[in-house]
Amino acid sequence: MRVGSGYDVHRLISGPKLVIGGVVIPFDKGLSGHSDADVLLHAVCDALMGAGGLGDIGQHFPDTDPAFEGISSMELLSQTFQLVRAKGFYVNNVDATVLAEAPRLDEHRSAIQANIAGVLEVEPGDVNIKATTMEGLGAIGKGEAIAAM
Repeated sequence: MRVGSGYDVHRLISGPKLVIGGVVIPFDKGLSGHSDADVLLHAVCDALMGAGGLGDIGQHFPDTDPAFEGISSMELLSQTFQLVRAKGFYVNNVDATVLAEAPRLDEHRSAIQANIAGVLEVEPGDVNIKATTMEGLGAIGKGEAIAAM
């Protein structure tokens, strides 16, 4: 059994849609990034790459490559999963946490779990998504960013 960890953070800005776990979340801001800036999926990709000894998301999908501009992070997750499978590994479960003051993710949790499970070929119950606030502390607590691990 191998375990990996992943972390990502993106600044909240006006303009783009907010995408978390492959789900568009109604909110007045979105995340800044080269792709769709889905912090949760980026953290999951990094964790899978770590478990597989595959480096990190920036090595495989650099933000300097125009091919990844605006790409769905669901596609990045799919490509990451193929890299992991090519090394002979499979995914048993995912446990992740989203750190954000707002928006609340409760009503979107099952859709997020289903998205991740579908790509990773596990049951939705094998994907655990938690959400927490930063109690007003730091950039996340001030509503300037969202992170995931």
